[in-house]
Amino acid sequence: MQQIFFLPPEWHDKLPSTSDIILERIKSGENLPSGFVLAALEQTAGHGRFDRHWFSNPGKDLTFSFLMETRADIKQLASLSMAVALGVATALDTFGVHSYTKWPNDLLVKGKKICGIMAKECHGPPLHGEAAVVGVGLNVNMNHEDAKNVDRPVTSTFIETGENYLLKTVLDRILQMLPDWISLWEDEGFSGIRDDWTLRSSCIGKTVTVEQGKYSKTGILMGFGEWGQMLVRSEDGSTHNIWGGELEPN
Repeated sequence: MQQIFFLPPEWHDKLPSTSDIILERIKSGENLPSGFVLAALEQTAGHGRFDRHWFSNPGKDLTFSFLMETRADIKQLASLSMAVALGVATALDTFGVHSYTKWPNDLLVKGKKICGIMAKECHGPPLHGEAAVVGVGLNVNMNHEDAKNVDRPVTSTFIETGENYLLKTVLDRILQMLPDWISLWEDEGFSGIRDDWTLRSSCIGKTVTVEQGKYSKTGILMGFGEWGQMLVRSEDGSTHNIWGGELEPN
């Protein structure tokens, strides 16, 4: 099992989007190595799924991205963010914060979002084979007043523990935890992390609604398929594979 090796993070005071900057540097021909990490004390144009703005408190929230070349099957890249979420969750455990997964790429604490992850496939020279840029946004020192300015329920390690943390310390801890989870994912695909993801799932066995544009599907979340898709059972007893959409518990 060959683990990813992370380089010492390249820190900046302010960047628009750490993921976009990495992609732009690759496109310009810069030979960034697998394991390159870019972090910012403030991110002004971060975004998540459906191109939503990622709210970032300057100097309080951890925003970073990393580049990784992978030997995994291209079909598995959709579940890479799930492996990364488990790595971040394991790091949060060491700070006394127990988090739950929300499909496909969020971590929640007591029903409030603490972390979001976004993985983007990337190609072309100077890369060799399949590669991805993974962006992570983690609420670290956000306080209650900061949380009131966000349009959805959020929390942070500070809100949960009452302690402030150095962002660089938190990032170092995450980078210590990620390689095992990424290697397991590379070797076995989502199947290798499915049990751990399911154990942390905030909605397993519950009635959920998945919004998919103009359409929605409601049913009981029974589990997850071999590629990370949700398995949702409708009232008529049929089970549906859900590959995308916005998950909301009922």
